[in-house]
Amino acid sequence: MTSILGITSSFPQSATPFGTPTGTENPGGRLNGTTVPGMRPMGWSEQGRSEVVARNGVVATSHPLAAQAGLEILQKGGNAMDAAIAALATLDVVSPNDTGIGGDVFVLYWSAVDRKLYSLSSAGWSPQGWTPDYFKDRKFEGVDSVTVPGAIAGFDAMLKRFGTMTFKETFERAATIAEQGWGVSERHHRDLARAVADLRKDPESARVFLRGDSVPPLYSVIKNPDLAKTLRLLQQNGRDGFYKGPVADAIVARIKAGGGVMTNSDLGAFEPEWNEPITTSYRGYDIFQVPPPGQGWATLLQLNLLEACSAKFGIDLSKLNHSSPEYWHLLVETKKLAYSDLLRHNGDPKFSDIPLERLLSKERAVEVCSSIDMKKAGTPKVAGTLEGGTINLIAADRWGNMASVVHSVYDVYGSRITVPGYGFLLHNRGNGFSLDPESPNRVEPRKRPFHTIITGFAMKDGEPLLGFGNMQGSIQAYSLTTHLANMIDLGFSPQATADAARYLHEQKNDGPGKLVLEPRLFERVGQQLQALGHPVESMTADMSVGGFQGILFQQDASIPAPPRYPEQAPVNGVYRAGSDPRKDGQAVGW
Repeated sequence: MTSILGITSSFPQSATPFGTPTGTENPGGRLNGTTVPGMRPMGWSEQGRSEVVARNGVVATSHPLAAQAGLEILQKGGNAMDAAIAALATLDVVSPNDTGIGGDVFVLYWSAVDRKLYSLSSAGWSPQGWTPDYFKDRKFEGVDSVTVPGAIAGFDAMLKRFGTMTFKETFERAATIAEQGWGVSERHHRDLARAVADLRKDPESARVFLRGDSVPPLYSVIKNPDLAKTLRLLQQNGRDGFYKGPVADAIVARIKAGGGVMTNSDLGAFEPEWNEPITTSYRGYDIFQVPPPGQGWATLLQLNLLEACSAKFGIDLSKLNHSSPEYWHLLVETKKLAYSDLLRHNGDPKFSDIPLERLLSKERAVEVCSSIDMKKAGTPKVAGTLEGGTINLIAADRWGNMASVVHSVYDVYGSRITVPGYGFLLHNRGNGFSLDPESPNRVEPRKRPFHTIITGFAMKDGEPLLGFGNMQGSIQAYSLTTHLANMIDLGFSPQATADAARYLHEQKNDGPGKLVLEPRLFERVGQQLQALGHPVESMTADMSVGGFQGILFQQDASIPAPPRYPEQAPVNGVYRAGSDPRKDGQAVGW
């Protein structure tokens, strides 16, 4: 403790220059709440930074190296899909806690030439041997949590249908980074420290991701030559380099060595699916999601409820503000209703009948609103939650194409099982299955589990408007609703909604469920929400509301549409992009 001018401070008496820690502590931890933040000049004080505004293309994601890899592809003449794949592959190297080639991927893609929004689901299925009997004495953990990784098949499908490049060009930056190394950032260091005990349980994971069985020092250089080798194989052999041959053999061998039952046939037979996006309207905007088994339809359902219930109770959301208890009460109460339907019905539509037409009808939203009390917190009818880590990525190009992508290994570092010799983790998406015979997610062979990962897209009057997403497990669906309400009702920009405080809600059916608000929001509305019966807490440092990414297209009607353009002309308007400061990423454009 030190005393300066009579003021007691708790930071160390002799701080380390330049914020370089001597151990594993958070380099910002010594500030300990004593630092007084500065003021952003020239207005916009509650928005942490300006939006990125560009016309030739933008990439927004959760790691700067990935955003820059995508931008590099745009500058070389690639389109939004090419850029998205380059950024995703780079994330697979530098963000293994969230994502990797051993995970899954979903995408919504606006094709400017076709003037159509496309949806791809590349969620891997369960092994043929995953019967209910197989799991009588087993849990969904370790090798028995690993479903077929769908990501590489998804990347291949995305490039073949809409890209102008191949794995050779789009994987180059990622492979080079894996070979040459990259620096350990503060967030990566913290995430790795949280998972180190589990990574030590798998010798290959410890060898690849740790240094001497410990977390690599903050700001040190780390490499992944085995993953670089895998990416080089994929550059040469395409998707077959993953689902057939030595990589596939190594995946199967590792699973079987742990007592699992995945086969080469499970891998080789997998194909991603192009499908029709699902949609609803909200305040005159059309909002789109990838269909089940993802949870995105809960966003659409909550938007219907928010629109219907605000009308029922005579609430004009545009006249509220971000510090209105009424605003947060309505968001949380509609979330409870939407997630009760989600948890009751969601699953693989090839195995379960999900009555989306009925659930997403405007008429039903009006009926369901009768269960909300604006003066009292309600109790959800169905309980449940699924955790997980994810990345979200948005890319847009000068021709007007936009890609909204989500990609994940599910839990932090997935299954924590690394494929020997190839440098990548296998996801643990099998945790989305159930052993309840009445559940739509009951485990069965070649079935896709309940998926938390989602991404979003918005249109207005048939024109593309916004690609957006918010990573982080089960919170994604209600976080997207919050962002849309912030932007459409409260008038926030993409960067402003990224910066704004958010909430977490625990879906319990023995009471209203714990409501956690980020600290400054808790200071503003915590007491009022507590008075309504919400068990409210202030968020602590070990909690997370994930990270938002968004790109908005603002068209200029005086400029001809992009397909009429010369090759080098920019888009007919501007892209406005935001990236969440809670993550390490950025939006970059040119």
